[in-house]
Amino acid sequence: MITGIILQIQEAAELVTGANENEITLPILELVIKGGWIMGIIGLLSIIAFYIFFERYFVIARASKEDKGFMNNIRNFIHDGKIESAKALCINNKSPIGRMIDKGLSRLGKPLNDINAAIENAGKLEIAKLEKNVAGLATIAGAAPMLGFLGTVIGMIRAFYDMSMAGNNINIELLSRGIYQAMITTVGGLIVGVAAYIFYNLLVARIQKVVYKLEISATEFMDVLYEPAK
Repeated sequence: MITGIILQIQEAAELVTGANENEITLPILELVIKGGWIMGIIGLLSIIAFYIFFERYFVIARASKEDKGFMNNIRNFIHDGKIESAKALCINNKSPIGRMIDKGLSRLGKPLNDINAAIENAGKLEIAKLEKNVAGLATIAGAAPMLGFLGTVIGMIRAFYDMSMAGNNINIELLSRGIYQAMITTVGGLIVGVAAYIFYNLLVARIQKVVYKLEISATEFMDVLYEPAK
C-alpha cells in the first residue's frame, strides 16, 4: 500500500515537471499589439495619467512647504507698522499662503470685510491653480475601463464574424485574434482606470491639506488685524 502511494506521488511530480517544461510565456508587448488600436488609446491615457500625477504631485509638494515663523513675522511687521517689509516677506515666501497674505496686505486701510473677501478670493485662486488638470485623472479613471469594455465587445464581434465566415473550417487560430483583443483590452483598461483613480484621490488628499493650511493662515491674519482694536 505504501509502495503504491509513493508511485502515485512520483507520477504526480512527473506531471507537474512536464507542465512546467511546457509552460507557455506570454510576451507583454505581443499581447498589447494583439489588443488592437484600442490598446494604443489606453496606453496613451496611461502616459497622460502618469504625467499629470507626477507633475501635480511635485507642484503640490512645493505648495505644502510651510515656514513656521512666517505668520509670526507678519504679525510683528504689522504691529510695528512695517507693511512694506511684510509684503516683501510674502513675495520672498513664494507660496500660496504668501500670495494670499500679500493680497490681504494690499487691502489694508479698507473695511475688514473687504480684506477678508480679498483673502478668500486669493485663496480660491491658489486652490484652482493646484487643481489644474487633476480632473483629467478622474476622467481617465472612468474612461479607461469603458474603452477596455468597448475593446471586449469589438473583439467578440470579430470572433463571431470570423466564425460565421469560416463555415466548417473553424480553428483555434482563427478565433484567437478576436478573443485576444476582447480579453487584453479589458485588463488594460481596468489597470489604467484603477491607477488613475488612486492617483486622483492621492492628489485630492494633498490639496485638502493645503486648503486647511490656507484657512488657518487666513484666520490668523484676520486675528492680527483685529488685535489693535482690542
